[in-house]
Amino acid sequence: MVNLITEHINIWTAAQTQKTNGGRGRVKNSNGQSLHGIKKLCELILELAVRGKLVPQDPSDEPASDLLKKIAKEKARLIKEGKIKKQKPLPEITEDEKPFELPEGWEWVRLGDIGETNIGLTYSPKDISDIGTPVLRANNVQNGKLDLTDLVRVNKAIKNSVIVQEGDLLICARSGSRALVGKTAQITNLSEEMAFGAFMAIFRSRINNYVLYLINSPLFRRMIDDVNTTTINQITQNNLKTTIFSFPPLTEQHRIVAKVDELMALCDQLEQQQTGSNAAHQNLVETLLSTLTTAADQGEFAKAWQRIANHFDTLFTTEQSIDHLKQTILQLAVMGKLVPQDPKDEPASILLKKIAKEKARLIKEGKIKKQKQLPEITEEEKPFELPMGWALSRLGEFTVVGTGATPTRGNPNYYFPEEVNWVTSGETSDEFITETKEKISLLAVSKSNVTIYPIGTLIVAMYGQGKTRGQVSELLLEAGTNQACAAIQPVDSAVHHRKYIKLFLKKAYEELRSHAAGGAQPNLNVGKVTQTVIPLPPLAEQHRIVAKVDELMALCDSLKARLNDAQTTQIQLADAIVEQAVV
Repeated sequence: MVNLITEHINIWTAAQTQKTNGGRGRVKNSNGQSLHGIKKLCELILELAVRGKLVPQDPSDEPASDLLKKIAKEKARLIKEGKIKKQKPLPEITEDEKPFELPEGWEWVRLGDIGETNIGLTYSPKDISDIGTPVLRANNVQNGKLDLTDLVRVNKAIKNSVIVQEGDLLICARSGSRALVGKTAQITNLSEEMAFGAFMAIFRSRINNYVLYLINSPLFRRMIDDVNTTTINQITQNNLKTTIFSFPPLTEQHRIVAKVDELMALCDQLEQQQTGSNAAHQNLVETLLSTLTTAADQGEFAKAWQRIANHFDTLFTTEQSIDHLKQTILQLAVMGKLVPQDPKDEPASILLKKIAKEKARLIKEGKIKKQKQLPEITEEEKPFELPMGWALSRLGEFTVVGTGATPTRGNPNYYFPEEVNWVTSGETSDEFITETKEKISLLAVSKSNVTIYPIGTLIVAMYGQGKTRGQVSELLLEAGTNQACAAIQPVDSAVHHRKYIKLFLKKAYEELRSHAAGGAQPNLNVGKVTQTVIPLPPLAEQHRIVAKVDELMALCDSLKARLNDAQTTQIQLADAIVEQAVV
Protein backbone atom coordinates (compact mmCIF):
# COMPACT_ATOMS: atom_id res chain seq x y z
CA MET A 1 0.00 0.00 0.00
CA VAL A 2 2.88 2.39 0.71
CA ASN A 3 4.10 1.81 -2.85
CA LEU A 4 0.65 2.83 -4.07
CA ILE A 5 1.21 6.19 -2.38
CA THR A 6 4.85 6.85 -3.22
CA GLU A 7 4.75 5.55 -6.81
CA HIS A 8 2.02 8.03 -7.75
CA ILE A 9 3.46 11.20 -6.17
CA ASN A 10 3.25 13.04 -9.51
CA ILE A 11 -0.51 12.41 -9.62
CA TRP A 12 -1.08 13.65 -6.07
CA THR A 13 0.87 16.85 -6.65
CA ALA A 14 -0.82 17.50 -9.99
CA ALA A 15 -4.39 16.79 -8.84
CA GLN A 16 -4.91 20.05 -7.00
CA THR A 17 -7.01 23.12 -7.69
CA GLN A 18 -4.88 25.79 -9.34
CA LYS A 19 -6.57 28.61 -7.41
CA THR A 20 -4.54 27.79 -4.30
CA ASN A 21 -0.89 27.38 -3.53
CA GLY A 22 -1.15 23.89 -2.02
CA GLY A 23 -2.40 24.57 1.49
CA ARG A 24 -3.53 21.01 2.22
CA GLY A 25 -3.55 21.34 6.03
CA ARG A 26 -1.79 18.32 7.56
CA VAL A 27 -4.59 16.90 9.66
CA LYS A 28 -7.74 18.71 8.59
CA ASN A 29 -10.93 16.68 8.50
CA SER A 30 -12.74 16.08 5.26
CA ASN A 31 -16.12 17.75 4.89
CA GLY A 32 -17.45 15.02 2.62
CA GLN A 33 -16.48 16.80 -0.60
CA SER A 34 -13.85 15.52 -2.99
CA LEU A 35 -10.44 16.79 -1.84
CA HIS A 36 -7.44 16.44 -4.06
CA GLY A 37 -3.74 16.90 -4.41
CA ILE A 38 -1.58 16.67 -1.32
CA LYS A 39 -4.54 17.02 1.02
CA LYS A 40 -6.17 14.08 -0.73
CA LEU A 41 -2.95 12.10 -0.27
CA CYS A 42 -2.90 12.89 3.47
CA GLU A 43 -6.46 11.70 3.88
CA LEU A 44 -5.71 8.52 1.96
CA ILE A 45 -2.78 7.80 4.29
CA LEU A 46 -5.03 8.16 7.34
CA GLU A 47 -7.82 6.13 5.72
CA LEU A 48 -5.40 3.27 4.98
CA ALA A 49 -4.01 3.50 8.51
CA VAL A 50 -7.36 3.00 10.25
CA ARG A 51 -8.34 0.18 7.84
CA GLY A 52 -5.20 -1.82 8.62
CA LYS A 53 -3.77 -1.41 5.12
CA LEU A 54 -0.80 0.86 5.79
CA VAL A 55 1.51 -1.61 7.55
CA PRO A 56 1.48 -5.43 7.55
CA GLN A 57 -0.11 -7.37 10.40
CA ASP A 58 2.05 -9.59 12.63
CA PRO A 59 0.41 -12.79 13.94
CA SER A 60 2.63 -12.62 17.04
CA ASP A 61 1.10 -9.28 18.12
CA GLU A 62 -1.04 -9.41 21.24
CA PRO A 63 -4.61 -8.97 19.88
CA ALA A 64 -6.56 -5.79 20.51
CA SER A 65 -9.08 -7.74 22.60
CA ASP A 66 -6.39 -8.33 25.27
CA LEU A 67 -5.49 -4.64 25.26
CA LEU A 68 -9.17 -3.74 25.74
CA LYS A 69 -9.33 -5.99 28.80
CA LYS A 70 -6.29 -4.24 30.29
CA ILE A 71 -7.84 -0.82 29.59
CA ALA A 72 -11.12 -1.87 31.24
CA LYS A 73 -9.20 -3.11 34.30
CA GLU A 74 -7.24 0.16 34.49
CA LYS A 75 -10.45 2.22 34.23
CA ALA A 76 -12.03 0.20 37.03
CA ARG A 77 -9.04 0.94 39.26
CA LEU A 78 -9.19 4.68 38.52
CA ILE A 79 -12.93 4.70 39.28
CA LYS A 80 -12.37 2.89 42.58
CA GLU A 81 -9.70 5.42 43.55
CA GLY A 82 -12.05 8.29 42.65
CA LYS A 83 -9.78 9.63 39.91
CA ILE A 84 -12.42 9.33 37.20
CA LYS A 85 -16.20 9.02 37.29
CA LYS A 86 -18.04 5.82 36.53
CA GLN A 87 -19.94 6.12 33.27
CA LYS A 88 -23.07 4.43 32.01
CA PRO A 89 -22.39 1.29 29.97
CA LEU A 90 -22.08 2.09 26.29
CA PRO A 91 -24.33 0.21 23.84
CA GLU A 92 -23.05 -2.93 22.16
CA ILE A 93 -21.74 -2.40 18.63
CA THR A 94 -24.14 -3.93 16.10
CA GLU A 95 -23.15 -5.52 12.81
CA ASP A 96 -24.98 -2.74 10.95
CA GLU A 97 -22.66 -0.13 12.49
CA LYS A 98 -19.48 -1.76 11.20
CA PRO A 99 -18.49 -0.06 7.92
CA PHE A 100 -15.92 -2.63 6.76
CA GLU A 101 -14.20 -5.88 7.74
CA LEU A 102 -11.22 -5.56 10.09
CA PRO A 103 -7.87 -7.35 9.84
CA GLU A 104 -7.09 -10.26 12.17
CA GLY A 105 -6.45 -9.11 15.73
CA TRP A 106 -8.34 -5.80 15.40
CA GLU A 107 -11.57 -4.86 17.17
CA TRP A 108 -14.39 -2.37 16.74
CA VAL A 109 -14.70 -0.20 19.86
CA ARG A 110 -16.42 2.94 21.04
CA LEU A 111 -14.20 5.87 21.92
CA GLY A 112 -15.61 5.94 25.45
CA ASP A 113 -14.48 2.33 25.98
CA ILE A 114 -10.78 3.16 25.75
CA GLY A 115 -10.50 6.60 27.31
CA GLU A 116 -12.06 9.53 29.08
CA THR A 117 -13.88 12.33 27.27
CA ASN A 118 -14.95 15.71 28.59
CA ILE A 119 -16.53 18.91 27.24
CA GLY A 120 -15.28 22.38 28.17
CA LEU A 121 -17.03 25.01 30.27
CA THR A 122 -18.03 28.58 29.47
CA TYR A 123 -16.46 31.58 31.15
CA SER A 124 -17.76 35.10 31.53
CA PRO A 125 -16.15 37.98 29.56
CA LYS A 126 -15.75 39.83 32.86
CA ASP A 127 -13.37 37.09 34.01
CA ILE A 128 -10.94 37.64 31.11
CA SER A 129 -7.69 39.16 32.35
CA ASP A 130 -4.04 39.65 31.50
CA ILE A 131 -3.21 37.19 34.26
CA GLY A 132 -4.76 33.90 35.27
CA THR A 133 -5.24 30.46 33.74
CA PRO A 134 -4.98 30.17 29.93
CA VAL A 135 -8.17 28.73 28.40
CA LEU A 136 -7.57 26.90 25.12
CA ARG A 137 -10.02 27.62 22.29
CA ALA A 138 -10.53 26.52 18.67
CA ASN A 139 -7.99 29.00 17.30
CA ASN A 140 -5.31 27.36 19.46
CA VAL A 141 -5.55 24.30 17.18
CA GLN A 142 -3.75 25.12 13.95
CA ASN A 143 -2.84 22.53 11.28
CA GLY A 144 -2.92 19.68 13.76
CA LYS A 145 -0.68 21.38 16.32
CA LEU A 146 -1.19 23.37 19.50
CA ASP A 147 -0.66 27.09 18.83
CA LEU A 148 -0.21 29.23 21.96
CA THR A 149 0.42 32.59 20.27
CA ASP A 150 -3.09 33.85 21.07
CA LEU A 151 -4.09 32.85 24.60
CA VAL A 152 -7.12 34.03 26.54
CA ARG A 153 -6.66 34.02 30.32
CA VAL A 154 -9.35 33.70 32.97
CA ASN A 155 -8.74 35.16 36.43
CA LYS A 156 -10.99 32.83 38.45
CA ALA A 157 -10.99 29.38 39.98
CA ILE A 158 -11.01 26.65 37.31
CA LYS A 159 -12.60 23.23 37.82
CA ASN A 160 -10.25 20.27 37.71
CA SER A 161 -12.45 18.66 35.05
CA VAL A 162 -11.33 21.22 32.47
CA ILE A 163 -7.61 21.27 33.31
CA VAL A 164 -5.64 19.66 30.49
CA GLN A 165 -2.88 17.14 30.97
CA GLU A 166 0.21 16.34 28.94
CA GLY A 167 -0.80 14.06 26.05
CA ASP A 168 -4.51 14.98 26.02
CA LEU A 169 -6.15 15.40 22.63
CA LEU A 170 -7.78 18.84 22.35
CA ILE A 171 -10.76 18.70 19.96
CA CYS A 172 -12.83 21.50 18.44
CA ALA A 173 -16.34 20.40 19.37
CA ARG A 174 -18.36 23.24 17.88
CA SER A 175 -17.79 25.82 15.15
CA GLY A 176 -19.62 27.96 12.64
CA SER A 177 -17.85 25.92 9.95
CA ARG A 178 -18.64 22.22 9.61
CA ALA A 179 -15.14 21.57 8.28
CA LEU A 180 -13.52 22.92 11.48
CA VAL A 181 -15.50 20.69 13.83
CA GLY A 182 -13.22 17.84 14.90
CA LYS A 183 -9.88 19.55 14.25
CA THR A 184 -7.51 18.14 16.84
CA ALA A 185 -4.11 18.73 18.42
CA GLN A 186 -2.17 16.90 21.11
CA ILE A 187 -1.27 18.77 24.30
CA THR A 188 2.51 18.71 24.64
CA ASN A 189 5.25 20.69 26.37
CA LEU A 190 2.98 22.51 28.83
CA SER A 191 4.80 25.39 30.49
CA GLU A 192 1.96 26.18 32.92
CA GLU A 193 -1.44 24.90 33.96
CA MET A 194 -4.06 25.34 31.24
CA ALA A 195 -7.79 24.69 30.82
CA PHE A 196 -10.05 24.20 27.82
CA GLY A 197 -13.11 26.32 27.15
CA ALA A 198 -16.60 26.00 25.78
CA PHE A 199 -17.01 24.40 22.35
CA MET A 200 -13.87 22.35 23.01
CA ALA A 201 -13.44 18.76 24.19
CA ILE A 202 -10.59 16.55 25.31
CA PHE A 203 -9.90 12.84 24.96
CA ARG A 204 -7.54 11.24 27.47
CA SER A 205 -6.04 7.78 27.05
CA ARG A 206 -2.67 6.04 27.07
CA ILE A 207 -2.95 5.30 23.33
CA ASN A 208 -3.46 8.87 22.15
CA ASN A 209 -0.93 8.80 19.31
CA TYR A 210 -3.02 6.36 17.28
CA VAL A 211 -6.28 8.05 18.32
CA LEU A 212 -4.94 11.42 17.12
CA TYR A 213 -4.62 10.09 13.59
CA LEU A 214 -7.93 8.27 13.92
CA ILE A 215 -9.79 11.48 14.81
CA ASN A 216 -8.25 13.24 11.83
CA SER A 217 -9.17 10.43 9.43
CA PRO A 218 -12.09 10.47 6.98
CA LEU A 219 -13.48 7.46 8.89
CA PHE A 220 -13.96 9.49 12.09
CA ARG A 221 -15.64 12.31 10.16
CA ARG A 222 -18.07 9.86 8.59
CA MET A 223 -18.83 8.34 11.98
CA ILE A 224 -19.45 11.74 13.57
CA ASP A 225 -21.70 12.76 10.70
CA ASP A 226 -23.69 9.56 11.18
CA VAL A 227 -24.30 10.05 14.91
CA ASN A 228 -24.77 13.81 14.85
CA THR A 229 -28.31 14.45 13.64
CA THR A 230 -28.56 18.07 14.77
CA THR A 231 -28.28 21.04 12.44
CA ILE A 232 -25.61 22.63 14.66
CA ASN A 233 -21.99 22.07 13.67
CA GLN A 234 -20.92 20.34 16.85
CA ILE A 235 -19.72 17.15 18.52
CA THR A 236 -21.48 16.38 21.81
CA GLN A 237 -19.98 14.37 24.65
CA ASN A 238 -22.31 11.53 23.71
CA ASN A 239 -21.10 11.71 20.09
CA LEU A 240 -17.51 11.30 21.22
CA LYS A 241 -18.19 8.45 23.60
CA THR A 242 -20.40 6.43 21.26
CA THR A 243 -18.48 6.89 18.01
CA ILE A 244 -17.05 3.55 16.87
CA PHE A 245 -13.63 3.12 15.33
CA SER A 246 -11.15 0.45 14.32
CA PHE A 247 -8.74 -0.60 17.09
CA PRO A 248 -5.48 -2.45 16.23
CA PRO A 249 -3.12 -4.36 18.54
CA LEU A 250 -0.88 -2.00 20.53
CA THR A 251 2.34 -3.01 18.75
CA GLU A 252 0.67 -2.47 15.38
CA GLN A 253 -0.52 0.93 16.58
CA HIS A 254 3.13 1.85 17.13
CA ARG A 255 4.03 0.69 13.61
CA ILE A 256 1.08 2.61 12.14
CA VAL A 257 2.02 5.83 13.96
CA ALA A 258 5.64 5.54 12.81
CA LYS A 259 4.60 4.96 9.19
CA VAL A 260 2.06 7.81 9.23
CA ASP A 261 4.71 10.15 10.64
CA GLU A 262 7.10 9.10 7.89
CA LEU A 263 4.56 9.64 5.11
CA MET A 264 3.25 12.91 6.55
CA ALA A 265 6.82 14.21 6.59
CA LEU A 266 6.96 13.36 2.88
CA CYS A 267 3.70 15.28 2.37
CA ASP A 268 5.12 18.28 4.25
CA GLN A 269 8.19 18.20 2.02
CA LEU A 270 6.04 18.01 -1.12
CA GLU A 271 3.89 20.88 0.07
CA GLN A 272 6.88 23.10 0.81
CA GLN A 273 8.39 22.34 -2.58
CA GLN A 274 5.11 23.00 -4.33
CA THR A 275 4.36 26.21 -2.44
CA GLY A 276 7.83 27.53 -3.20
CA SER A 277 7.55 26.46 -6.82
CA ASN A 278 4.14 28.09 -7.25
CA ALA A 279 5.29 31.33 -5.64
CA ALA A 280 8.40 31.47 -7.81
CA HIS A 281 6.34 30.71 -10.92
CA GLN A 282 3.83 33.47 -10.19
CA ASN A 283 6.60 35.96 -9.41
CA LEU A 284 8.24 35.14 -12.76
CA VAL A 285 4.93 35.61 -14.62
CA GLU A 286 4.26 38.96 -12.94
CA THR A 287 7.80 40.19 -13.58
CA LEU A 288 7.78 39.27 -17.27
CA LEU A 289 4.31 40.71 -17.87
CA SER A 290 5.30 43.97 -16.16
CA THR A 291 8.06 44.41 -18.77
CA LEU A 292 5.30 44.79 -21.36
CA THR A 293 3.48 47.59 -19.57
CA THR A 294 6.69 49.44 -18.66
CA ALA A 295 8.34 49.19 -22.09
CA ALA A 296 9.66 52.61 -23.13
CA ASP A 297 9.17 52.16 -26.86
CA GLN A 298 7.98 49.74 -29.51
CA GLY A 299 11.37 48.06 -29.85
CA GLU A 300 11.60 47.36 -26.12
CA PHE A 301 8.00 46.13 -26.13
CA ALA A 302 8.72 43.73 -29.00
CA LYS A 303 11.71 42.25 -27.13
CA ALA A 304 9.66 41.86 -23.93
CA TRP A 305 6.89 40.12 -25.83
CA GLN A 306 9.34 37.79 -27.57
CA ARG A 307 10.74 36.69 -24.19
CA ILE A 308 7.21 35.77 -23.08
CA ALA A 309 6.23 34.14 -26.38
CA ASN A 310 9.30 31.87 -26.26
CA HIS A 311 8.08 30.35 -22.98
CA PHE A 312 4.32 30.77 -23.31
CA ASP A 313 3.48 27.11 -22.66
CA THR A 314 5.48 26.99 -19.42
CA LEU A 315 4.48 30.41 -18.09
CA PHE A 316 0.69 30.21 -18.31
CA THR A 317 -0.05 26.90 -16.63
CA THR A 318 -2.24 28.05 -13.71
CA GLU A 319 -5.53 29.93 -13.46
CA GLN A 320 -3.76 32.66 -11.51
CA SER A 321 -1.15 33.20 -14.23
CA ILE A 322 -3.83 33.26 -16.96
CA ASP A 323 -5.88 35.78 -14.98
CA HIS A 324 -2.77 37.94 -14.67
CA LEU A 325 -2.27 37.69 -18.42
CA LYS A 326 -5.88 38.84 -18.95
CA GLN A 327 -5.34 41.86 -16.74
CA THR A 328 -2.12 42.71 -18.59
CA ILE A 329 -3.97 42.55 -21.91
CA LEU A 330 -6.50 45.07 -20.60
CA GLN A 331 -3.72 47.28 -19.28
CA LEU A 332 -1.92 47.25 -22.63
CA ALA A 333 -5.20 47.97 -24.41
CA VAL A 334 -5.90 51.18 -22.49
CA MET A 335 -2.26 52.30 -22.84
CA GLY A 336 -2.35 52.09 -26.63
CA LYS A 337 0.19 49.26 -26.75
CA LEU A 338 -2.06 46.48 -28.02
CA VAL A 339 -2.69 47.69 -31.57
CA PRO A 340 -0.78 50.22 -33.73
CA GLN A 341 -1.97 53.81 -34.10
CA ASP A 342 -3.07 55.05 -37.52
CA PRO A 343 -2.35 58.74 -38.34
CA LYS A 344 -5.46 58.79 -40.56
CA ASP A 345 -7.78 58.10 -37.60
CA GLU A 346 -9.94 61.01 -36.52
CA PRO A 347 -8.42 62.03 -33.12
CA ALA A 348 -10.30 61.47 -29.88
CA SER A 349 -10.44 65.23 -29.27
CA ILE A 350 -12.85 65.59 -32.21
CA LEU A 351 -14.93 62.67 -30.92
CA LEU A 352 -15.21 64.45 -27.55
CA LYS A 353 -16.35 67.66 -29.24
CA LYS A 354 -19.05 65.77 -31.16
CA ILE A 355 -20.21 64.11 -27.94
CA ALA A 356 -20.32 67.45 -26.12
CA LYS A 357 -22.47 68.88 -28.90
CA GLU A 358 -24.81 65.87 -28.75
CA LYS A 359 -25.12 66.14 -24.97
CA ALA A 360 -26.01 69.82 -25.27
CA ARG A 361 -28.78 68.91 -27.71
CA LEU A 362 -30.14 66.21 -25.40
CA ILE A 363 -30.11 68.63 -22.45
CA LYS A 364 -31.93 71.29 -24.50
CA GLU A 365 -34.59 68.75 -25.48
CA GLY A 366 -35.00 67.69 -21.83
CA LYS A 367 -33.90 64.12 -22.49
CA ILE A 368 -31.02 64.30 -19.98
CA LYS A 369 -30.26 66.61 -17.07
CA LYS A 370 -27.52 69.22 -17.14
CA GLN A 371 -24.65 68.14 -14.93
CA LYS A 372 -22.21 70.12 -12.84
CA GLN A 373 -18.95 71.18 -14.46
CA LEU A 374 -16.39 68.43 -13.95
CA PRO A 375 -12.97 69.42 -12.56
CA GLU A 376 -9.93 69.77 -14.80
CA ILE A 377 -7.67 66.72 -14.94
CA THR A 378 -4.56 67.34 -12.83
CA GLU A 379 -1.02 66.28 -13.68
CA GLU A 380 -1.17 63.71 -10.88
CA GLU A 381 -4.16 62.07 -12.55
CA LYS A 382 -2.39 61.55 -15.87
CA PRO A 383 -1.33 57.87 -15.79
CA PHE A 384 1.15 57.83 -18.71
CA GLU A 385 2.08 59.64 -21.89
CA LEU A 386 -0.79 59.28 -24.32
CA PRO A 387 -0.31 57.83 -27.82
CA MET A 388 -0.90 59.97 -30.87
CA GLY A 389 -4.55 60.91 -31.35
CA TRP A 390 -5.63 59.94 -27.80
CA ALA A 391 -7.19 62.20 -25.17
CA LEU A 392 -7.70 62.06 -21.42
CA SER A 393 -11.26 62.65 -20.30
CA ARG A 394 -13.50 62.06 -17.31
CA LEU A 395 -16.14 59.38 -17.74
CA GLY A 396 -18.93 61.89 -17.20
CA GLU A 397 -17.79 63.98 -20.19
CA PHE A 398 -18.80 61.38 -22.77
CA THR A 399 -21.40 59.32 -20.87
CA VAL A 400 -24.46 59.92 -18.72
CA VAL A 401 -24.07 58.40 -15.26
CA GLY A 402 -27.09 57.72 -13.09
CA THR A 403 -28.19 55.41 -10.31
CA GLY A 404 -31.39 53.95 -8.92
CA ALA A 405 -33.35 53.39 -5.74
CA THR A 406 -34.96 50.72 -3.60
CA PRO A 407 -38.73 51.10 -3.31
CA THR A 408 -40.03 50.76 0.26
CA ARG A 409 -40.07 47.08 1.19
CA GLY A 410 -43.03 47.64 3.46
CA ASN A 411 -45.36 48.30 0.53
CA PRO A 412 -46.14 44.99 -1.22
CA ASN A 413 -47.69 46.90 -4.14
CA TYR A 414 -44.18 48.05 -5.08
CA TYR A 415 -43.06 44.46 -5.65
CA PHE A 416 -46.25 42.94 -7.08
CA PRO A 417 -47.18 42.62 -9.84
CA GLU A 418 -43.64 41.92 -11.10
CA GLU A 419 -43.55 44.23 -14.12
CA VAL A 420 -40.08 45.83 -14.28
CA ASN A 421 -36.63 44.22 -14.11
CA TRP A 422 -34.67 45.55 -11.14
CA VAL A 423 -30.90 45.03 -10.71
CA THR A 424 -28.99 44.77 -7.43
CA SER A 425 -25.23 45.21 -7.07
CA GLY A 426 -24.57 41.49 -6.55
CA GLU A 427 -25.76 40.76 -10.09
CA THR A 428 -22.79 42.64 -11.57
CA SER A 429 -20.62 39.54 -11.08
CA ASP A 430 -21.73 38.27 -14.49
CA GLU A 431 -20.43 39.66 -17.77
CA PHE A 432 -23.99 40.42 -18.88
CA ILE A 433 -27.30 40.75 -17.06
CA THR A 434 -29.90 38.68 -18.90
CA GLU A 435 -32.42 38.42 -16.07
CA THR A 436 -32.88 39.89 -12.61
CA LYS A 437 -33.54 38.09 -9.36
CA GLU A 438 -36.15 40.65 -8.39
CA LYS A 439 -38.76 42.71 -10.23
CA ILE A 440 -40.77 45.71 -9.15
CA SER A 441 -44.12 47.15 -10.21
CA LEU A 442 -44.76 50.13 -12.45
CA LEU A 443 -46.25 51.81 -9.38
CA ALA A 444 -42.88 51.53 -7.64
CA VAL A 445 -41.18 53.21 -10.60
CA SER A 446 -43.67 56.10 -10.54
CA LYS A 447 -43.35 56.59 -6.77
CA SER A 448 -39.57 56.29 -6.40
CA ASN A 449 -36.31 57.41 -8.02
CA VAL A 450 -35.94 54.21 -10.04
CA THR A 451 -34.97 54.92 -13.66
CA ILE A 452 -35.48 52.35 -16.43
CA TYR A 453 -32.21 52.00 -18.36
CA PRO A 454 -31.98 50.67 -21.92
CA ILE A 455 -30.17 47.61 -23.25
CA GLY A 456 -26.42 48.29 -23.46
CA THR A 457 -26.25 50.31 -20.24
CA LEU A 458 -23.13 49.49 -18.22
CA ILE A 459 -23.79 48.76 -14.56
CA VAL A 460 -21.06 49.30 -11.94
CA ALA A 461 -21.50 48.11 -8.34
CA MET A 462 -20.77 51.05 -6.03
CA TYR A 463 -20.95 48.99 -2.86
CA GLY A 464 -21.60 45.45 -1.73
CA GLN A 465 -20.02 42.55 0.12
CA GLY A 466 -16.65 40.99 -0.70
CA LYS A 467 -15.53 41.51 -4.31
CA THR A 468 -18.76 43.17 -5.43
CA ARG A 469 -17.71 46.83 -5.24
CA GLY A 470 -16.20 47.92 -8.58
CA GLN A 471 -17.60 45.05 -10.67
CA VAL A 472 -19.01 45.98 -14.10
CA SER A 473 -21.72 44.27 -16.13
CA GLU A 474 -23.92 45.15 -19.12
CA LEU A 475 -27.69 45.13 -19.49
CA LEU A 476 -29.11 42.84 -22.13
CA LEU A 477 -32.62 43.88 -21.08
CA GLU A 478 -34.31 47.06 -19.95
CA ALA A 479 -34.05 47.41 -16.18
CA GLY A 480 -33.94 49.71 -13.20
CA THR A 481 -31.33 49.43 -10.46
CA ASN A 482 -31.06 49.93 -6.74
CA GLN A 483 -29.02 52.76 -5.24
CA ALA A 484 -25.92 50.55 -4.95
CA CYS A 485 -25.42 50.60 -8.75
CA ALA A 486 -24.12 53.25 -11.12
CA ALA A 487 -25.71 53.11 -14.59
CA ILE A 488 -23.44 54.36 -17.41
CA GLN A 489 -24.91 55.24 -20.82
CA PRO A 490 -22.40 56.25 -23.52
CA VAL A 491 -23.58 59.24 -25.56
CA ASP A 492 -22.03 57.83 -28.75
CA SER A 493 -24.01 54.76 -29.78
CA ALA A 494 -21.15 52.83 -31.46
CA VAL A 495 -21.00 49.29 -30.04
CA HIS A 496 -17.21 49.19 -29.91
CA HIS A 497 -17.18 52.52 -28.04
CA ARG A 498 -19.34 50.97 -25.31
CA LYS A 499 -17.15 47.86 -25.30
CA TYR A 500 -14.02 49.97 -24.92
CA ILE A 501 -15.50 51.77 -21.91
CA LYS A 502 -16.45 48.42 -20.41
CA LEU A 503 -13.00 46.91 -20.85
CA PHE A 504 -11.45 50.00 -19.26
CA LEU A 505 -13.75 49.68 -16.25
CA LYS A 506 -12.80 46.00 -15.95
CA LYS A 507 -9.13 46.96 -16.09
CA ALA A 508 -9.72 49.69 -13.48
CA TYR A 509 -11.48 47.38 -10.99
CA GLU A 510 -8.88 47.84 -8.24
CA GLU A 511 -8.51 51.57 -8.88
CA LEU A 512 -12.26 52.03 -8.62
CA ARG A 513 -12.34 50.10 -5.35
CA SER A 514 -9.53 52.24 -3.96
CA HIS A 515 -11.62 55.39 -4.51
CA ALA A 516 -14.32 54.13 -2.15
CA ALA A 517 -14.75 55.82 1.21
CA GLY A 518 -16.49 54.98 4.44
CA GLY A 519 -16.12 52.76 7.48
CA ALA A 520 -16.39 48.98 7.68
CA GLN A 521 -17.88 48.78 4.17
CA PRO A 522 -16.42 51.55 1.96
CA ASN A 523 -18.64 52.79 -0.86
CA LEU A 524 -18.27 54.45 -4.22
CA ASN A 525 -20.75 57.10 -5.31
CA VAL A 526 -22.00 58.51 -8.61
CA GLY A 527 -19.69 61.53 -8.29
CA LYS A 528 -16.57 59.39 -8.01
CA VAL A 529 -17.62 57.16 -10.88
CA THR A 530 -18.39 60.20 -13.05
CA GLN A 531 -14.95 61.72 -12.34
CA THR A 532 -13.05 58.56 -13.30
CA VAL A 533 -10.25 59.52 -15.71
CA ILE A 534 -10.12 57.44 -18.90
CA PRO A 535 -7.52 57.47 -21.70
CA LEU A 536 -9.69 57.64 -24.82
CA PRO A 537 -8.39 56.49 -28.24
CA PRO A 538 -9.78 57.59 -31.60
CA LEU A 539 -13.07 55.84 -32.33
CA ALA A 540 -11.51 53.74 -35.14
CA GLU A 541 -8.73 52.59 -32.83
CA GLN A 542 -11.27 51.71 -30.14
CA HIS A 543 -12.76 49.32 -32.70
CA ARG A 544 -9.37 47.70 -33.34
CA ILE A 545 -8.60 47.48 -29.61
CA VAL A 546 -11.90 45.79 -28.81
CA ALA A 547 -11.43 43.26 -31.61
CA LYS A 548 -7.90 42.42 -30.43
CA VAL A 549 -8.96 42.12 -26.79
CA ASP A 550 -11.80 39.76 -27.77
CA GLU A 551 -9.34 37.65 -29.75
CA LEU A 552 -6.79 37.44 -26.90
CA MET A 553 -9.41 36.82 -24.22
CA ALA A 554 -10.71 33.90 -26.27
CA LEU A 555 -7.15 32.54 -26.30
CA CYS A 556 -6.96 32.89 -22.51
CA ASP A 557 -10.29 31.11 -22.09
CA SER A 558 -9.01 28.32 -24.32
CA LEU A 559 -5.90 28.01 -22.13
CA LYS A 560 -8.09 27.78 -19.03
CA ALA A 561 -10.31 25.15 -20.61
CA ARG A 562 -7.26 23.02 -21.48
CA LEU A 563 -5.94 23.50 -17.97
CA ASN A 564 -9.24 22.47 -16.41
CA ASP A 565 -9.43 19.40 -18.65
CA ALA A 566 -5.94 18.36 -17.53
CA GLN A 567 -6.88 18.97 -13.89
CA THR A 568 -10.03 16.89 -14.27
CA THR A 569 -7.97 14.01 -15.65
CA GLN A 570 -5.51 14.21 -12.75
CA ILE A 571 -8.34 14.34 -10.23
CA GLN A 572 -9.99 11.29 -11.79
CA LEU A 573 -6.67 9.45 -11.57
CA ALA A 574 -6.30 10.39 -7.90
CA ASP A 575 -9.86 9.27 -7.17
CA ALA A 576 -9.28 5.97 -9.00
CA ILE A 577 -6.17 5.28 -6.90
CA VAL A 578 -8.11 6.01 -3.70
CA GLU A 579 -10.91 3.65 -4.73
CA GLN A 580 -8.35 0.96 -5.52
CA ALA A 581 -6.63 1.45 -2.16
CA VAL A 582 -9.64 1.29 0.14
CA VAL A 583 -11.54 -1.59 -1.50
